[in-house]
Amino acid sequence: MTEQQLPDWADPSVSPGHLDAQGVSRRGLLRRAGLFGAAFALGPPATPAAADDRRPGGDDPRLAYLVGDHHVHSVYSHDAKYTFSQLARAGAQYGLDWMVFNEHSNFGHAHYGAKMEHEEILKARAENPRQLIFQGLEWYIPAAEHATVFAAPGPHEVDLLTQFELGYDGKLLGYTDGAPDNANTARNEAHAVKAIQWLAEQRRTGYVDDVLVLANHPLRLGIDSPREIRNWRDAAREIVIGMEGAPGAQGAAIPGRRGSTSIRGEYENKPSAQSWSGYPADAYLTYGGFDWATATVGGLWDALLSEGTLFSVTTNSDAHRVVFDTWKNGDWLPGQNFDNTGRLPDPVNTDTPQPGSDFWPGQFSRTHVGVTRYGYRAVMAGLRAGRVWLDHGHLLDGLDVRLKRDCDFGRGVTLGGRLRVRKGERLTLYVTVTSASRPNAHGVLPELAHVDVIRGAVRGAAADRDTWRAPDTKVVHSTDVTGRRGTYTLRIPLTAGEESFYLRLRGSDGNRHGAGYLGAGVDPHGPIPHEPGNGDPWADTWFYSNPLFVEVTGGR
Repeated sequence: MTEQQLPDWADPSVSPGHLDAQGVSRRGLLRRAGLFGAAFALGPPATPAAADDRRPGGDDPRLAYLVGDHHVHSVYSHDAKYTFSQLARAGAQYGLDWMVFNEHSNFGHAHYGAKMEHEEILKARAENPRQLIFQGLEWYIPAAEHATVFAAPGPHEVDLLTQFELGYDGKLLGYTDGAPDNANTARNEAHAVKAIQWLAEQRRTGYVDDVLVLANHPLRLGIDSPREIRNWRDAAREIVIGMEGAPGAQGAAIPGRRGSTSIRGEYENKPSAQSWSGYPADAYLTYGGFDWATATVGGLWDALLSEGTLFSVTTNSDAHRVVFDTWKNGDWLPGQNFDNTGRLPDPVNTDTPQPGSDFWPGQFSRTHVGVTRYGYRAVMAGLRAGRVWLDHGHLLDGLDVRLKRDCDFGRGVTLGGRLRVRKGERLTLYVTVTSASRPNAHGVLPELAHVDVIRGAVRGAAADRDTWRAPDTKVVHSTDVTGRRGTYTLRIPLTAGEESFYLRLRGSDGNRHGAGYLGAGVDPHGPIPHEPGNGDPWADTWFYSNPLFVEVTGGR
């Protein structure tokens, strides 16, 4: 499998006149980063230097950001609707560079569907090499929720997924939440860890070039305990790299569509007997469309980051049934079902809007991954390195973040990076924003209203592996950017204190704010839950970035 052709916006042979407004904007970002043309090359990414080999002031590369979605379902999932081609076309229409088709596990999928979909993916890769198509699986984690598992293209990618599905999937083994033999047992939790270790071994031995795992909609049911998340991460940190910061199904609470109790993300669940008892009732909601674990400043995501370990967040469509779409599932032929075919019948257009909660891939939710090369392994390396930011509603065209020591003229570090400094040193955080250049799919030109800096202390591994609190994390700086257009850079001064810390960014269109879940002293104007049944996603859009870490040593 060779690496892919450059996308049009990165290819110097394609004239600007053949690009849409977003393509022109992205090309401008590439030029400003010094990556346009030969510098943004094809081929595998360079192997990053070990952290101890880097200059103390940091020298992270300039990046281009590829836009993608790691959670897409087609007719090869038993509860979805669309063909592979429909979804790939939609992704291209909405500007995605990469997509992961992660179908639900099922015996029909393992025995038939995975191989059939693989043939479609191989054909799509050949016919449209400028769109990166990964094959994946939505894993039912034993004793827990779901996760995206996907591998780099290669001769064993589909075999890896089917072996994993049959050997480690909680649903197929009966090790899932609510199973008759009690899913929440030590045996089942241990099997999830064994599954991750097995994936790591396939990567280590070269059976596949690469494989990644991201936990999906972690607080939808509340059955992913903090302890389990830490156990998955620690089983293979190079494999389990993060979680969905915001779920799909963002159209679930558009007024008048699904009912008076509907919530963005389909987070309408109350705690069940299988839910972890330490989560508060408010954890089962989304805040500005984001999972409580991510949106709560000082909450679960921050508790993980406060250990000094990178743990990424993403967003996605989780496309099953698109809002206002007119297609319905086709009818089975006599004697056919999903178990004996591994594939749903093709959908049929009714010309009448059908029920749905989702958006097309890239239509609303986007995960941006920083790379210096174009290709599958480059995307996976960027995800693993934590060079990630995400937005809803196409709120931004671009975001570049750099942290530098004031005494250093180097490039500093960017998202996912680590900067070594002495206590008391002065630092500057450079946040370069490129505002939206064209109306989104809702016909609105998004406008960013504020950029928030969140800072938390790094204290090492948690003594209590079930803690979800990071009490020393809070919003430390907020900048009003209302009315600012084009590309501009915020310069935010910081000082290293006595202990190591991390920084992460957040911002929104400014439409809906309130005191954060842990109080105004921690988060004075954070995201808040919407009224049930009245959660227009286009009217409450946010961006989040991955963290940067600062390691504080010695004196001045």
